[in-house]
Amino acid sequence: MKTPTPSAEGLADAARAAGKKGLPPVHLWNPPFCGDLDIRIARDGLWYYLGTPIGRPELVRLFSTILKYEDGKYFLVTPVEKVGITVDDAPFVAVDFEVSGEGINQTLTFETQTGDFAPAGSDHPIRVVRDHETGEPSPYVLVRTNLEALIDRKSFYRLVDIGTHANHDGQDWFGVYSGGVFFPIIPSVELNV
Repeated sequence: MKTPTPSAEGLADAARAAGKKGLPPVHLWNPPFCGDLDIRIARDGLWYYLGTPIGRPELVRLFSTILKYEDGKYFLVTPVEKVGITVDDAPFVAVDFEVSGEGINQTLTFETQTGDFAPAGSDHPIRVVRDHETGEPSPYVLVRTNLEALIDRKSFYRLVDIGTHANHDGQDWFGVYSGGVFFPIIPSVELNV
């Protein structure tokens, strides 16, 4: 019996069935690999199918609930199939955040383009990667297991506006507090240049 070719429609149907009570438990699923599907998530968070943007936000949201990252690759996973997809940078983009509390007791809750929320803290750390050639920062926040969101430019500027200096691992850093954790952005000495 030949395994059916994976399709976006079949994945969407399986995701709908599995996600009726919140996020599907993709971390528990380990189905056989069924091949790659021509789905790509661009750096700006847009999803493409067969080279065309997916224009239905509810379908993008549905697919985002069955994302899984393992062994350096991204997959859409159901209980019975796993298909590879392409992700240019991170599968999510944090498009905004809310601040509750203040100072070292504040919590920054990020919202992604797909409607996920991640309160930055020990379970949802923020990290900043800097380009070795240009020094340009790329900030990320963990949304779900092994799945990060690239923090968009306007939100990153807002982070910088509420940032502070603190000692982190024996070095002075400029960064932000959230959920009782200090997240370094850039060494303080580099701001004094």
